Amino acid sequence: MKKILIISFLIGSLSAMAQTGINEKLAVPLSSPGERGLLEVNQINGDIYVEGYNGQEVIIEASFGSHNEEEEREKDRSAPPGMKRIASNPAKITAKENDNVVSVNTESWKKRTDLTIKIPSNFDLNLHTIHGVIDVKSVDGAMEISGVNGGVNLDEISGSVVCNTVNGQVNVRFVKMDDDAPMSFVTLNGNVDVTLPASAKVSAKMKSDQGEIYTDFDMEMKSGNNQVKRGRDCDDCNYEITINPWVFGEINNGGPEFTFKNMNGDILIRKRS
Repeated sequence: MKKILIISFLIGSLSAMAQTGINEKLAVPLSSPGERGLLEVNQINGDIYVEGYNGQEVIIEASFGSHNEEEEREKDRSAPPGMKRIASNPAKITAKENDNVVSVNTESWKKRTDLTIKIPSNFDLNLHTIHGVIDVKSVDGAMEISGVNGGVNLDEISGSVVCNTVNGQVNVRFVKMDDDAPMSFVTLNGNVDVTLPASAKVSAKMKSDQGEIYTDFDMEMKSGNNQVKRGRDCDDCNYEITINPWVFGEINNGGPEFTFKNMNGDILIRKRS
């Protein structure tokens, strides 16, 4: 059974009894339909999937519970003979809208909450999860994306991106970019794989501690500025020089600075065909 709640005020909420396989749905109207908005999501445990669409509401669908099928079967096997388990732990999701800013909050620290959110395409994003994957598709806006245990996948997007995670791949595919915005693509463990328009003007700052860096752009390499210390600034010496570990290059004569960084994995900077 699915419940649909149309929020007619600035603040709306839904408390649902979470049962495996059952989703809950919210539709959030905007104060100024057609104008640029902002979606904010901050949670602990669960995936976030955001897709742009040709509409004037923010539609949020939440699914609650474990992704581990073996764990669910074990719970069922532990039921008393002749009885079946009914999931009864409530999980709460709240959506607030104010001047086209939509904030989504979940009690994902109690129970895993996976969110699928449809937004008008001209939205900015501020998304964060600790245990989960972040996927974004067909959105045009300024995006701040962060995770810890899970990858980041941004597909067919436009605008600007600052994203980082710890354990997971960073995959970004641009249709069009903000020409003036600095951007950053960072992970600790995983590849950084970014596809840019062929006409992109970028000053790339790149560093992979344990991997390789690849590109099919005609990138003009630049030397980094080595660090020099003299006199009082130098510990136990009169002169010290440190080679800059970053690699620098310009695409199409350079532009805003794009940072590409990881520790374990490769960096791939692709030209969109």
